[in-house]
Amino acid sequence: MAEAEAVQLKEEGNRHFQLQDYKAATKSYSQALKLTKDKALLATLYRNRAACGLKTESYVQAASDASRAIDINSSDIKALYRRCQALEHLGKLDQAFKDVQRCATLEPRNQNFQETLRRLNTSIQEKLHVQFSTDSRVQKMFEILLDENSEADKLEKAANNLIVLGREEAGAERIFQNNGMALLLQLMDTKRPELVLAAVRTLSGMCSGHRARATVILHGVRIDRICSLMAVENEEMSLAVCNLLQAIIDSLSGEDKREHRGKEEALVLDSKKDLKQITSHLLDMLVSKKVSGQGRDQALNLLNKNVPRKNLSIHDNSRTIYVVDNGLRKILKVVGQVPDLPSCLPLTDNTRMLASILINKLYDDLRCDPERDHFRKICEEYITGKFDPQDMDKNVIAIQTVSGILQGPFDLGNQLLGLKGVMEMMVALCGSEREADQLVAVEALIHASTKLSRATFIITNGVSLLKEIYKTTKNEKIKIRTLVGLCKLGSAGGTDYGLRQFAEGSTEKLAKQCRKWLCNASIDTRTRRWAVEGLAYLTLDADVKDDFVQDIPALQAMFELAKTSDKTILYSVATTLVNCTNSYDVQEVIPELVQLAKFSKQHVPEQHPKDKKDFVDMRVKRLLKAGVISALACMVKADSAILTDQTKELLARVFLALCDNPKDRGTIVAQGGGKALIPLALEGTNVGKVKAAHALAKIAAVSNPDIAFPGERVYEVVRPLVRLLDTERDGLQNYEALLGLTNLSGRSDKLRQKIFKEKALPDIENYMFENHDQLRQAATECMCNMVVNKEVQERFLADGNDRLKLMVLLCGEDDDKVQNAAAGALAMLTAAHKKLCLKMTQVTTQWLEILQRLCLHDQLSVQHRGLVIAYNLLVASAELAKKLVESELLEILTVVGKQEPDEKKAAVIQTARECLIKCMDYGFIKPAS
Repeated sequence: MAEAEAVQLKEEGNRHFQLQDYKAATKSYSQALKLTKDKALLATLYRNRAACGLKTESYVQAASDASRAIDINSSDIKALYRRCQALEHLGKLDQAFKDVQRCATLEPRNQNFQETLRRLNTSIQEKLHVQFSTDSRVQKMFEILLDENSEADKLEKAANNLIVLGREEAGAERIFQNNGMALLLQLMDTKRPELVLAAVRTLSGMCSGHRARATVILHGVRIDRICSLMAVENEEMSLAVCNLLQAIIDSLSGEDKREHRGKEEALVLDSKKDLKQITSHLLDMLVSKKVSGQGRDQALNLLNKNVPRKNLSIHDNSRTIYVVDNGLRKILKVVGQVPDLPSCLPLTDNTRMLASILINKLYDDLRCDPERDHFRKICEEYITGKFDPQDMDKNVIAIQTVSGILQGPFDLGNQLLGLKGVMEMMVALCGSEREADQLVAVEALIHASTKLSRATFIITNGVSLLKEIYKTTKNEKIKIRTLVGLCKLGSAGGTDYGLRQFAEGSTEKLAKQCRKWLCNASIDTRTRRWAVEGLAYLTLDADVKDDFVQDIPALQAMFELAKTSDKTILYSVATTLVNCTNSYDVQEVIPELVQLAKFSKQHVPEQHPKDKKDFVDMRVKRLLKAGVISALACMVKADSAILTDQTKELLARVFLALCDNPKDRGTIVAQGGGKALIPLALEGTNVGKVKAAHALAKIAAVSNPDIAFPGERVYEVVRPLVRLLDTERDGLQNYEALLGLTNLSGRSDKLRQKIFKEKALPDIENYMFENHDQLRQAATECMCNMVVNKEVQERFLADGNDRLKLMVLLCGEDDDKVQNAAAGALAMLTAAHKKLCLKMTQVTTQWLEILQRLCLHDQLSVQHRGLVIAYNLLVASAELAKKLVESELLEILTVVGKQEPDEKKAAVIQTARECLIKCMDYGFIKPAS
């Protein structure tokens, strides 16, 4: 019984294979293999499953199955040839050559085997040539690099060549095989920065996407040495070593997504120990005085990128738990650093913010309340442990730590503010004589007053204190910070015109002072950043934002600050721009609820007169004129954890507001806005990705894609646009995404193929059924471009669907644009496949009436497309041509073809005459004498 069932399953698999359903065929063969012990049948099943593997590009499986068939019958010629094909695709040319050589011996007259033999022989010779030349090149490069007397230009060239070679799989393998590791370590021992840099970059290339090599490199160079190299002051060196460590982490954690087989997999079965060791060393770097600020930033960047889960649906957060238990106190120490104290670690402008972001990410990555309580207790113990009435420095560090946590997980920061003595200590430090204490206290007050309830408490208790400090201090740094504190408290009512905290005109005065400091180049960058922070709050007021965008020097000063190495400014600049462009979410006001609120004497939010559309449009024009796009493009490129998903969302909102007017989109493209939007549409919050995709759709709809998205970038635009076709998106987003895809699909077949692969076709077809005229028109125009693609044509050829029927019926619509697009699609489809000409006459009884209407259409483009369809049907078959000639269509063609010559109608008349000539060829009509 089992044997009979196995034979039946084999036949079933064969049928699936003939229908090109290779997955179903593989399943049938696999089931049959479990039921039989007959050697001949086993060989056939393995051989057939190998054929399926070749078709689905599962070459490892194909080679394995073919080998099992050969083990049963060493002269199985089909199995030998299939293994040869699989091995060739896997790059094992010498083994593939042996198999096809055996095939050619068994069947010497088989031309296919002879051709494969010749091709593989040529490929092997080329590979050997490259290999020998690569070996000699590698040897020569190391000789130049290790020779102390080498000329500088030769040295530079050899170093660059080695880096390039390390990035190629074949080159990396040759370096590795030719004792390259030892030679690269010698280069690192020279202590010459340019040679060490070349060695580090070569190692990065060699371990990218290769677990075995990454493991050998990690153990060969040693993690302590890698970290000490990253700790240096040299920014270029620190970044290069950070990239090396990231490449090692990616390879060890499986981020390289490569398929590993055989010996290589056996070498590195478990890399958890190595990953834990890397994390441990990075945490130690955070609190070491020997580490430069730059090195500390890179360590924080690596922890930010690799410790928290990228997807919260993954259950395992053990990396985060390990870092909380073994490194949270170290991270808190970095957050609590006060630059003016002698005990301060080396820092950059970004270090504390990176540490705050890491705390935020770790806290968000916790799965349950007990984990969060444990996290909070560590923070509480650390802060309360710092309070010391005898040592003011420790108190300052404690408040600085709270301030840093408030910039991370805000609810945790709020709980810490409730600790006994924290708020009192802030107020006490504000009154301290030491300027460093005042600086920390004012910053902490600013971060503490983010929520309206907290701000109200500080307004009653702290405003007079801040005003007093502002009046008495002569230190510009403290003055600016106290001003920002006042700005923040002044904006606590948000955009609500009726909820102003301060008297009329106060916020404008504060903003004017902020703009003055912003433009003062003699003040250090870190201090001027606080002026932007102040404007981020004050620009919620419409009068302030209107004044700000008219102050071109202040705008340009802010844009220049956004381009500096201090990335802590990114969020403030993005917030200010969101406020200026009104691209924040506005709650819809329902008139009935407003009346109800007034009746019950509740507060009703009011809109400022300068927040109306014409004022917003004017502000957008001024921002574009001041060069906002180049600043945004620079901000998007920031390779730092400080560019958080929230900041990306703000940037996407700004871009969308700037793209609103079609006339401005050319300027945005010219200044690099199109390229800058792509990463925002691919990474970030869901809201941010949708906003960026919508902005991309607006640009793609009206711009030349070759200019807006040069090179390979244009293919990255497709996926965000396809996502906008989701029915959860609003009608405008659907419409503009369709326009963008229409423009892209008209550029090249490669782009049409990309759109097809992103599974956009079902959505486009769905919108062709839409009741909304513009959506239906946009979808039909998009499909008109897509039907040029062969795979799209196959969907129309397939049986059991109404795609062609829909296209024919759309040709009969009253909307000229829909008719034009549908007729264009039908003309191309009927020209490509004669089968579709016949199918067109069967899908609906109205086809002839619709065709006649097209051929008589007032609009010349529609009429021309109708006549092309008629010509395609005439050419398709004599029987179909006869049916057309017997209808009124012959009369229509005669009338159109006999018209007087007219330049505008030339194409129409010519096509009609070609139709008549075809009828004459069939002998259905005769020329008039």
